[in-house]
Amino acid sequence: MGELDGAAEEMAKMAEWLVSKALLHRRCYDEHRLRRSLTALTDRSDQAGWARTVDRTLLSGLRQAVTAAWQAGWQPADVARRVRRLFGGEHVRLAIDAMAEEMRAYAAVTVDDRWLAQLSALDASVWWEADEEILREKGDRVAMVTRAFEVLSVLTMLPRLERLCPLPGTARRAVHVPGRVASERTLARIRALLAKAESTEFPAEAETFTSAAQSLMARHSIDAAMLAAEPGGVQEPGGRRLGIEAPYEKPKAILLDVVASANRCRAIWSKDLGFSTVLGFDPDLDAVELLFTSLLVQATSAMVQAGARRDLAGRSRTRSFRQSFLAAYAQRIGERLRAASGEAVRQAVAEAGSDLLPVLAAREQAVDKAVTTLFPRLARSGVMSVNDREGWMSGRAAADLATLHVRDKIA
Repeated sequence: MGELDGAAEEMAKMAEWLVSKALLHRRCYDEHRLRRSLTALTDRSDQAGWARTVDRTLLSGLRQAVTAAWQAGWQPADVARRVRRLFGGEHVRLAIDAMAEEMRAYAAVTVDDRWLAQLSALDASVWWEADEEILREKGDRVAMVTRAFEVLSVLTMLPRLERLCPLPGTARRAVHVPGRVASERTLARIRALLAKAESTEFPAEAETFTSAAQSLMARHSIDAAMLAAEPGGVQEPGGRRLGIEAPYEKPKAILLDVVASANRCRAIWSKDLGFSTVLGFDPDLDAVELLFTSLLVQATSAMVQAGARRDLAGRSRTRSFRQSFLAAYAQRIGERLRAASGEAVRQAVAEAGSDLLPVLAAREQAVDKAVTTLFPRLARSGVMSVNDREGWMSGRAAADLATLHVRDKIA
């Protein structure tokens, strides 16, 4: 018995050593030695227990890497986005399964609602009976081991991010948040309006639906600010990370920035990681996320409908046209949003009195302070250059069709 245990222990040590060496080779970009290490992990099929030992080693590494990623500021949606950006498909599913496995260690009451919402959106659930089933063998074993290792390598090389919410196991769930039910009803109505704006083929209808949604967002944000200013109200800003996908990342990031600014939030773009961090109060963050997503859908649809472009020599200038299109769209939307936001505040002040202005100013100051705290070395990006006049004019025209004037008040 002791001899068998000793053999199993030696196999475990060997598997751990091979995985650690493979990770080192990946960090050093040594593809030749990396392939040799991965081959060694899969070449001992004749040794009893070796495959199971490798599986357990990889699973243990994934669990530890998920824990380390969360401690480094990464949230479930961030992890899935990073793996999808580098690999996709089965790699993402494996990363989600690893996160679901890690969550078994925490009582639900000690996990922040935002964390649970992200896991639910990813469909992160325990579907397996034995842990080894997580490493589903679709195709040959080499492909499976390679996939598990690649996910592990991504997780172990993640940079540190700003922590936006409590870690699992440390959160304290609020028993009751004033206005939460009303807020969720309002968000449902806003989503419905924006869905109609995205689906209609008629620009005038899209304008009407988007304007109605913006009006409802602005009123909801102001009501939430006044409620939070009362004794016992929540006064701390939070943050969310929104993906900025290729192509045309910079004008998309600019679009998010103008949407955030108009809603008293701040957006910080992490170009290399493929997302922007938006800081603000929850109702404003909801508005930014919903409106940015909808406007991006509308802008993309208008851009595609505009078709491809070629210069006089017959060479494609579609990329330049679309880059300029989205940049102009973002600028024009920013103008419209600032006007709409200002009008909403003026109407609210006329109804509720000037006490609203110090409340809104205090919230903007709190957001600015959060930016300084989380991003002390923040560098500002310059305005992007535009070299396609037709694309620029077309983008502004499309933004005009997505006009956001606050007109009829939504009861």
